[in-house]
Amino acid sequence: MNADDTPTVSLLYREEIRGYDFGIGHPFRGDRFRLFNKVLSELFPEDNRYRLIKSDPATVDDLLLICEEDYVAFTMEYFGTGNLGNGILDRFSQYHSGDNYPTSRPLKVEEAGRYIVGQGKKACDLIMNGDYTKAISIGGGLHHATRNFGEGFCIYNDIAYCGRYLAEHHHLDRILILETDAHAGNGTAAYFADDPRVLFIDMHQDPNTIYPSSGFIDETGEGKGRGYTINIPLPAGAGDSSFDLVFDSVVLPVTEEFKPQIIIQNGGSDPHSFDELTNLNLSLEGFIRMGEYVSRMAEVCDNRLISLITSG
Repeated sequence: MNADDTPTVSLLYREEIRGYDFGIGHPFRGDRFRLFNKVLSELFPEDNRYRLIKSDPATVDDLLLICEEDYVAFTMEYFGTGNLGNGILDRFSQYHSGDNYPTSRPLKVEEAGRYIVGQGKKACDLIMNGDYTKAISIGGGLHHATRNFGEGFCIYNDIAYCGRYLAEHHHLDRILILETDAHAGNGTAAYFADDPRVLFIDMHQDPNTIYPSSGFIDETGEGKGRGYTINIPLPAGAGDSSFDLVFDSVVLPVTEEFKPQIIIQNGGSDPHSFDELTNLNLSLEGFIRMGEYVSRMAEVCDNRLISLITSG
């Protein structure tokens, strides 16, 4: 908290995000956001620690910063039909993997995806305009989507949008993206593989043991971006000590050397020991220490930090 008790943290969320729901029986359900909002309002009501802010959805022009036009057109058409895309189902596999297929009416998935990207844009502006030093986007972190293909429960990559928007609109040339999700951010990595303005650090479970089977240590970027991608695969069952070691020996020193102007962190809860789809065995105490490490990283860039904390 700063001297005049003005909050330094903005938390971006609105009820429309609950529409990011692929249906009964699918691993990604929108009820997680209802539960989040309930816990937040009951245990951490809005006060001088943070402000709850609503953003507008991303426009088509916003999406075209990170997506091919035909991909946006198909995704809006398919998920907007409300009837599992009857008549265009045969084209689904051209633009999306099977795990993005809804088990019931798509309803609001695409609209919610645009709200998530819109939150990312708002987070960038709030920090770069000096309104807040930290911004948290609830529902963000859809890191498997690429310019022309959606997968891993992700349709629009808000992390990539933040990186591109900060570089193109706010003219930053030292952006650090830190991935702490259990799955490698294959989509985000593809966006910035050849871009030296973005240092991409991705710590995740060994790709030999988990989707998306990429993010190996020898994947270091391409062209002018070679060396600006750092993949840190962790063995299954890694636990707290492995995360501590990675931060102490790699992440903190590299951050100090790169001297980012802003940090974007993508990380949800799936490294936790109770997660049913992963096996990184991180404890609650380990998550707390991770937050402390990220705060230390942000000291390098005047505490400017965007956190995207759902993940896909």
